[in-house]
Amino acid sequence: MKFNVSSGDLVQSLSAVAGAVPAKATMPILEMVLFESENGKLKLTATDLEVVITEYVQAEIEQEGAVAIPARRLLETLRQLPDIPLFFEVDERYNIKFRTDRGTYKLAGENADEYPESPSLDGALTLTTETEIIKKAIHKTSFAVSTDDLRPAMMGVFFQIGTESSKIVATDGHRLVKLVLNNLSASEERNFIVPDKALNLTLKTLDDQRCTIAVTRDHVSFRSGKTQVIVRLINETYPNYETVIPQDNEKTMIVNRDQMLATVKRVSIFSSSSTRQIRLQLNENEVTICAEDIDMSSEARESIECEYTAEPMEIGFNSRYLADVLGNVDDPEVLFEFSSPNRAGIVKPSVQDEDSEILMLVMPVMLNSY
Repeated sequence: MKFNVSSGDLVQSLSAVAGAVPAKATMPILEMVLFESENGKLKLTATDLEVVITEYVQAEIEQEGAVAIPARRLLETLRQLPDIPLFFEVDERYNIKFRTDRGTYKLAGENADEYPESPSLDGALTLTTETEIIKKAIHKTSFAVSTDDLRPAMMGVFFQIGTESSKIVATDGHRLVKLVLNNLSASEERNFIVPDKALNLTLKTLDDQRCTIAVTRDHVSFRSGKTQVIVRLINETYPNYETVIPQDNEKTMIVNRDQMLATVKRVSIFSSSSTRQIRLQLNENEVTICAEDIDMSSEARESIECEYTAEPMEIGFNSRYLADVLGNVDDPEVLFEFSSPNRAGIVKPSVQDEDSEILMLVMPVMLNSY
C-alpha cells in the first residue's frame, strides 16, 4: 500500500477517530486505526467494539491496500509536524514507513484482516435532519444521564422517534429532561437508547449541516459530512418516565433565569457538603433561597423578586441538580411549576421555541420542617 497525504488533513481525521480508541484495550488490535484505500480516498476506522468512528481523508493513492497502524504513536508524531506532505509505504509484512522532506519514520503495523468488522446497517430505518437539531438534543439531555451501573438503561439517552415529532429523554432519578422535537420524524416509530459516552463522541465529530441517522435493532449510525459514528445500543427497557412528571401543578412561579441561577450558586456555598441542600421559600412575588451547614456553623439567605401568587410553600432541592437544570434554560425567564413539597418541581422556559419544547424536573429533598 502506498499513498500521499497532507499531515494537516491526516491529523484532523485521526483526532476525530481516536476518540474510539480505548485507553486500555482488551485486544492489542483495538489500539490501532485501520487505514484503507477506498474510491481514491483514505478511509480511517477506529473502534472499541461499542463505538465505531469512520473518517474519509483526501489522499493520492499510488497503490491500493489496507493496514492497521498504532494510533497514539502516529498521532503524537504527526501533531509535532507542520502541515506538510507525507509519503506512506507499507510492505508485505505490514511494516509502515512514512517520510517527509525532513525525515523518515517507521512503525510496525498489523494485518487489516485482523481488525474487527464494522456492524452491518442493512435494513436500517433512515432519516435525515439538520445537524444542529441532533447537537441540541445531545446538549440538552446529556447532563441528566445516570452514571449508575446498576441501572444500565438510564446510562444513555432515550430516543423516541415518531412519525410527526420525536422525544429525547434522559434521567438519573434525581433530574429528568424531556425534549420534544417537532421537526424530527421518520416514516415509522422507533425507540432506542444511545450510551452517553457515544453521544459525546458523536457531538465532537458532527461537522456538516446535515446528519443522516440509521437505526437497526442493535446499532445506530450518525453520518455527517465525511464522518460516520456507529454505536451499539443499550438493549434495555427504559423506565416509564411519564409517571414521575406531576400533572396537577397549581402553583407557578416565573423568575429571572440569570438571577435565580446566580443566587442558587452563591447560597449553595453555605450548604452542607454532603447533602448540598437548599430551601426555596415561596411567598407572594418573592422567593427566598437559603442554606445552612450546621457542622460548619454557616448559613446564607437571599430573596429575589418573582411572579408567584399561590399560597406560601417551602420546598428543598439539591443545589447542584437545580443549577444544572437552570443552566439548560435558554429563555431569560424560567417557569417553575409546583404541586406540593414532596413532589417534583417542573422547570421550563417561560416561552418555548416554535420547533421544540423542553420540560425538566428536579426531585425534592426532605426538609426537617416536614
